[in-house]
Amino acid sequence: MGTSLLEALNVHVEGTGQRYLVLAHGFGTDQSVWQRILPSFTPNYRVILYDLVCAGSVNPDFFDFRRYTTLDAYVDDLLNILDALRVDRCAYVGHSVSAMIGILASIRRPELFSKLILLGASPRFLNDTEYHGGFEQGEIEKVFEAMERNYEAWVNGFAPLAVGADVPTAVREFSRTLFNMRPDISLFVSRTIFNSDLRGVLGLVRVPCFIFQTAMDVSVPASVATYLRDHLGGRNTIEMLDTEGHLPHLSAPSLLATKLRRALLR
Repeated sequence: MGTSLLEALNVHVEGTGQRYLVLAHGFGTDQSVWQRILPSFTPNYRVILYDLVCAGSVNPDFFDFRRYTTLDAYVDDLLNILDALRVDRCAYVGHSVSAMIGILASIRRPELFSKLILLGASPRFLNDTEYHGGFEQGEIEKVFEAMERNYEAWVNGFAPLAVGADVPTAVREFSRTLFNMRPDISLFVSRTIFNSDLRGVLGLVRVPCFIFQTAMDVSVPASVATYLRDHLGGRNTIEMLDTEGHLPHLSAPSLLATKLRRALLR
């Protein structure tokens, strides 16, 4: 990248606790998505925040289209950040694609992670035989076509659907970070995510997992949470959130913070 990874991905460590907690954002957002829940954790944790390389808050020149063709490169970034910070043990909260990045990282380095909290996670978004991921291939192709044809119009339609709950401030915030992404990078990453299928590696996970699922998520049906619980290799628990949408950290931060605190203490 020509600069340090910590600088390039805007790595920050906040808080005064002894234990490390990683908050990793999902597609279409950046680390600012955690600001509403961050104060709940800084008194007791050293909270590590960073931006995925595809985020609009990162210099787009750092995005290597040849390197970030699979989630493995994102896993490299996460592990390199933890090594640079000399973290030997942490709890990890990953939203959406970062939930799967955390899963892959824990398979490589299980000793690094005390637990994974998976928020809106999916190992595969496409439907398959005896698996309901939520989307047919044709539906996904129409999404890609809409993104390519008119990115602004796509964001204006997608953001309220993703937020789900009737929280206009959350829709505006999610729209802002989506618009911050360069459209070609956004499309490329979307293709990477929707073409991923990590079902085959779930059994390799040995770290305890908490699977957070909202009552209604347009991106991840509840059946996916059940699939994760049944196929992840470690001790797994589903935590249902009494709210709607794919971004409860924006739409219901107090509820999410309460649930996270409880999961972290278990």
